[in-house]
Amino acid sequence: MSGATNEFSATGRRKNSTARVWLKEGTGKIIVNRREVLEYFCRPVLLMKLEQPLEATDLKGKVDIMVRASGGGLSGQAGAVRHGIARALLQFDPELRSVLKRGGFLTRDARKVERKKYGQPGARKRYQYSKR
Repeated sequence: MSGATNEFSATGRRKNSTARVWLKEGTGKIIVNRREVLEYFCRPVLLMKLEQPLEATDLKGKVDIMVRASGGGLSGQAGAVRHGIARALLQFDPELRSVLKRGGFLTRDARKVERKKYGQPGARKRYQYSKR
């Protein structure tokens, strides 16, 4: 599954986004789609979201992460990266499972945008009914 013995990989998903994550011991560098994480996820909320599993396990600044994110928007991709990091951390150290599980990082958020239905203006919205 991974090239080197000290490199761990996992896949995270959220909405329509998928993130392939490679994790190895290092200095805390995070690269997303060949760009610095601050350059790719420019909103502080998104950056905070994907660093949550690292902060919960006290591994922030101790592992290097390389990510290939695709599909969806930035918010979905940040959630997918967070899920992928948590799954890769589980391979890195299986004893972190209870911490990651308690934080809810291993659960895949299955919510997606509901499709628009035929004969309606949106997914749930109906045209106004008029009796006369």
